[in-house]
Amino acid sequence: MLLLSCNAVKRVPPGEHLLTENQIFLNEEELNDARINTLLYQQPNARLPLVGIPLRLHIYNLAEKNPDSVYTAWLNRKPKRKERLTNLISAKQVERMGDIKVGINNAIKKAGEPPTIVSESRTKRSADRLTAYYQANGWFNAETDYEIERDSTKRAQVKYQINTGKPYAIDSLTTFIESQAADSIYSAHREESYIVPGQQYRLLDINAETSRITNLFKNNGLYHFDREFISFLGDSVNTGHKANIELYIRDRQVEQGDTLVTIPFQVHEISRVNVITDYTYADREANINDSLTREQIHLYAFDKINYRAQAITDALSVKPGSIYSEQDRIQTLTRLGELRTFKYPSISYKTDPNDSTGKDLIANILLTPLAKYSLKAEFSASTSNIQDFGIAGSGSLLIRNIFRGAETFQISARGSIGASDDLATAGDSFFNIREIGADLSLTFPRIFFPFDTRRLITSNMSPSTQLNVGIGVQENIGLDKQNVTGGLRYLWSPTRVTSFRLDLIDIQYVRNLNTQNYFNIYNNSYELLNEIALEVPTDDIPGNDVFDRSNFNENNELIIPTGTRSFIDLIGDENPQGLNNTQLRDLRSIEQRRQRLTEDNLILATNAVFIRNNRENLFDPSFSRFRVKLELAGNLLDAISSVANLERTPEGNSKVFGVQFSQYIKTEIDYIKHWEVGPDIFAIRTFGGIAVPYGNSNSIPFIRSFFAGGSNDNRAWQAYRLGPGSTDSPNEFNEANMKLAFNAEYRFTVLGDLKGAVFADIGNIWNIADNVEDPAARFEGFADLKELAIGSGFGLRYDFGFFVFRFDLGFKTYNPAEEPGDRWFRQYNFANTVLNFGINYPF
Repeated sequence: MLLLSCNAVKRVPPGEHLLTENQIFLNEEELNDARINTLLYQQPNARLPLVGIPLRLHIYNLAEKNPDSVYTAWLNRKPKRKERLTNLISAKQVERMGDIKVGINNAIKKAGEPPTIVSESRTKRSADRLTAYYQANGWFNAETDYEIERDSTKRAQVKYQINTGKPYAIDSLTTFIESQAADSIYSAHREESYIVPGQQYRLLDINAETSRITNLFKNNGLYHFDREFISFLGDSVNTGHKANIELYIRDRQVEQGDTLVTIPFQVHEISRVNVITDYTYADREANINDSLTREQIHLYAFDKINYRAQAITDALSVKPGSIYSEQDRIQTLTRLGELRTFKYPSISYKTDPNDSTGKDLIANILLTPLAKYSLKAEFSASTSNIQDFGIAGSGSLLIRNIFRGAETFQISARGSIGASDDLATAGDSFFNIREIGADLSLTFPRIFFPFDTRRLITSNMSPSTQLNVGIGVQENIGLDKQNVTGGLRYLWSPTRVTSFRLDLIDIQYVRNLNTQNYFNIYNNSYELLNEIALEVPTDDIPGNDVFDRSNFNENNELIIPTGTRSFIDLIGDENPQGLNNTQLRDLRSIEQRRQRLTEDNLILATNAVFIRNNRENLFDPSFSRFRVKLELAGNLLDAISSVANLERTPEGNSKVFGVQFSQYIKTEIDYIKHWEVGPDIFAIRTFGGIAVPYGNSNSIPFIRSFFAGGSNDNRAWQAYRLGPGSTDSPNEFNEANMKLAFNAEYRFTVLGDLKGAVFADIGNIWNIADNVEDPAARFEGFADLKELAIGSGFGLRYDFGFFVFRFDLGFKTYNPAEEPGDRWFRQYNFANTVLNFGINYPF
């Protein structure tokens, strides 16, 4: 690092200086504001956070100045070198070697960053820009001076001195609006103005007011209006640091022949809406062969109208009789795009020839249908710790407008086969792992409900209804599950930043076909069970007539499943001779977990999700996202069981189709916030969730529980390996019914698209209000917050544009599973680090 630092000025020309620092002083006090600093035209070379090394500059310095000349000099340094190389690989390849050297050299330069050489002209331009910034924010008398401090090591820093003087405040706003219609609209919304007398003058307020007026007029009927018709004038001469603002909105001027005519703005109304449902450029001059009218909207087709009128008209915010609105135009295009039925819908307006006043407009909407059928297939090959080799494939068929109401129907199927030596038995084929599944989904572009919901959920909220059903079957994978799902889902977005999702019916049935394979899958539980069995003197246990050493194999291990089942049945609920309290507790925990993970599940739930996301687009660096979810399960089945004579378990719980259904309430709250810090990003996330069983359940199904650890959670622990509480559970999959998580990450640029990050993750899971008895795993009060695990680390991200590949190293900073005095930094080393790979950012 010291050598690299000494080499920073390697490419600085003689007589020039490397810019190492900019300092800005505002009224003689140093200013540390990233926003103001970005106004400067010259910035020091980027440095890595924390260590402060200009890495890209050093990479640039590694490149040779004239690689072609250096190569030529090397080639001719020895008299016969060029001749020998030519005879060995040909003259063309010798020349190619030079091209390769130049190419590598250019790649190094591109990855690096050239030294920032102090420029007098750019420094002056930066000072002028600082002056302009403060003048634009009300300090009309602001001035900026600068000083360049050079040293003998070819380095320099620039100091900017800004003297603002006294700021100017807005004293009055006077308007001059030529159009009576425009003046009337402005007056009705004058209180919404960004220009407020008494406030300090800011150019941003002027710009915001220009945008506000433009949007106001274009959404209230002024079809021809644009921001170019707005101008502001200010008077600040001899006003005692006050600014008098004048707003001018002139009428538009139109050429009529050789004459320039002034035409006042007027409110335009939509007199007619025409929709062509099968438009193509090739048919643009063809004759219309089909038409219909609904709600005064005229639908046409060159061939035949293949849509019910309501499917089209419900998507239109542009309606006959309404005034022109740019917002209605955008909403209509957005809604038509969301139907997934048309490509590139467009809207154009023209003056109605039947209106002599020129106020009426005709809206023409052109729709080009997408293909009715769309087929997609995917194939992949993989290897993992479960299978040595696997092949998977999936396919889907999408049918558009299946019921002529712009509905979409999708049929999907998936399947995989794999080979595993660990699971193979004599006579098995090479592919001894199989999984198949199929899904059906039907989407309606409206709320499909027995009652009319259009007053509550209007068409401009992008409503939709989704019906789905799926089935999946596994063979020789885990417990060989059969999984059946189904649901009825409603989606709508009241505003651009808010959305709702209501799963009125969310049903899932999971059947385990091979529960005898449990201890082959959950090896940690099996090893602990086997360890206890070997320590118990079975001959001394009273009444022992089902368990003896014949339940062990030749390796002195319990035979699965007969030996494990016999030993667990032997213990029961009593403490036999030779079994200590710890062993008994572990044994009961093992059996309790086995029963929970091998039992069949029936979940009939209703859940609602609200999301508020103010992110403008994928490239918006500063945004926030708030999500809250509430889920209720089992209440309908419980009501049925109270009046029907349903089958019951020995404990008195009800069964449906032989399965005890789940009953619980679950809620989640998730908040994400991103800040732009200069060129970098600081991001945080907070999460809280709890699921409480009641009624027909005393625990939460595994598939609806919370887990901790992993690449999108606490990265110092592997997924499912953290918690619950302060336990150091040996289970392969640790889960519980309460979770808290807090994450923070600082992201910065390392080299071009290569980004870096440092992070801290805090969180854990606990059991609460369920049948888990271990106090170390339960949350019993705020004192248990000391069991929040802390992980920290760093990582790299490479931005491919359409996705980000992520690599993180997480270190256990505070481990609640250790003894209280040994929790901090005991495993803070590379031997215990956790490697995380992921796609896109963790939050």
